[in-house]
Amino acid sequence: MSSDSAGNGMQRLLARVCDIAPQEQRATLASFSLVLVLMGSYYILRPLRDAMASDWTDAEVSWLWTFTFFFSAVAVSLYGAAVSRLRVVRLVPAVYSFFALSFVLFYLGSQFFTDRTLLDKSFYVWVSVFSLFHISVFWSFMADVFNQGQAKRLFGFIGAGASVGALGGPALATALAGTGSTDALLLVASCMILVTLPLIAWVQRLKTSELANTGVHAGKSDFEYIGGNPLSGFSEFLKSPYLLGIGLFIFLYTSIGSFVYFELKNLMAEYSRAERTQIWAGVDLVVNTLTLLVATFATGRIASRLGLPFTLASVPVVIGFGLILLMFLPMLSIVLAIQVVRRAGNYAISRPGREMLFTAVDRETRFKAKPVIDIVIYRGGDMLNAWAFTGLTQGLGLGLAAVAGTGAVIAMLWAITGIALGRGFQKRELAQQQAAAAGDEAQSSA
Repeated sequence: MSSDSAGNGMQRLLARVCDIAPQEQRATLASFSLVLVLMGSYYILRPLRDAMASDWTDAEVSWLWTFTFFFSAVAVSLYGAAVSRLRVVRLVPAVYSFFALSFVLFYLGSQFFTDRTLLDKSFYVWVSVFSLFHISVFWSFMADVFNQGQAKRLFGFIGAGASVGALGGPALATALAGTGSTDALLLVASCMILVTLPLIAWVQRLKTSELANTGVHAGKSDFEYIGGNPLSGFSEFLKSPYLLGIGLFIFLYTSIGSFVYFELKNLMAEYSRAERTQIWAGVDLVVNTLTLLVATFATGRIASRLGLPFTLASVPVVIGFGLILLMFLPMLSIVLAIQVVRRAGNYAISRPGREMLFTAVDRETRFKAKPVIDIVIYRGGDMLNAWAFTGLTQGLGLGLAAVAGTGAVIAMLWAITGIALGRGFQKRELAQQQAAAAGDEAQSSA
C-alpha cells in the first residue's frame, strides 16, 4: 500500500470516527501527542505524591492543601507577569522548561537528604501545583489554536491523548515502584516534559499554515506581547459573571473530589507506601482506559449534537445518583466506583466541555484569567473542602452515609451550574456569529 493511500485511509477513518476534517488532521494529532506526553509525565509523578499522603493525618494533608492554595496563587501571579512580558510563541515552552528543571532539582534533593519529611511534603505541594498548571496552560494554548466550531468537534479527541499518556505513566510507575526505584521517576518525568517543546513549535506553525486560524486571537500575532497588568487575570475573573460561573463549576467539582480522596486515603493507611503507589497507579489505569474510549468516540458528538448544557451537566447528575446510592449502601466498592466515574467523566466529558467555554473569550482572558480559575480557584476549593471534610468527620463525627448525602446536594448544584454555563456559551457564540456576519455584510456593501 502506498503512503498516499495510507494517508487517505487515515483521513477517512478520522473523519468517520472523530469528525476531523483533512486540513485539521495534523494539528489535531500534534495536539493529541502534546497532551499525551504532558499527562504521561504527570501520571508518573502522581502515584509518588498520593502514596505519601497515607503517612500523614487528615489535618496534615489539609495543611498541605492550604499551602498548595497559597503557592498556587503566587505561581499564577508570577505566570501573569510572564504572560505580560513574554511573546506568546515563547510563553508555553518557557513554562514547561521551568517545571522540567524543578523535578531534576527534587531528584538531586532526594539523593542528598537523609531526613526527607520536609522534602516529601514540599514535593507533594509542588506536584499539586504542577498537576493543574501544566494542563491549564495546555488548554489555554488549545483555545488559542482552534476556533469555537473546531473546539466542539476536536477537544474531546485531543483530550483522549491525555488518557493515553495517563495509561503509560501509571504503567511505568507501577513497574518501577515494584523494584523500589521510585526516585528515578523524577528524571523520567522531567525528560518527558522537555519532549513537548518541539511539539509546541509544530502546533504553532500548523495553526497558521493549515488551520488558518489567525483570527482566533483577535489580530495579535504569536510573536507579539499580550501585555497588560500581571494581576489583571484576578480582576477580570471577579468582574465577569461568565468567568465566575466557571469558577463555581470547578469549586463544586472539587467538593466531590475532596470527599472521595480523603475517604480512599484513610482506607489505604494500612498499606505500605510501595503498595499504595501500585494501588493508586492501578486506579489511574482503569480511569484512563475508560476515559480514552469515551473521549475518542463520544465526547465530540455529545457536545456537537446535544449541546454544551447537556455536556456539562451529565457527569454531575450521574455522580449525584451515585452519592444517593452510597447513602443507603455505604460500601467501599461504591466509593471506588464513584471515584472512577468522577475522574473518567471529568477527563472525557466535563473537562473538554469546560475548555470549550474559553474559546468564547479574548486572548488575555485565556492566558491570564483562565489560570486563576483552573489553579487558584481549584486549589482554594481543595483547601476549603479539605477542612470541611475534616470538620464533618473529626469535628462532628459524621459517617460515610451522612457525608454522601451532603455530596449529593452539591452534585445537583454542580449540574445546575453546568446547564447555566452551557447556555451562556451558546449566547456568546451566537452573538459572535452575528457580529461576524454583520462585518462581512458591511465589507461587501463597501
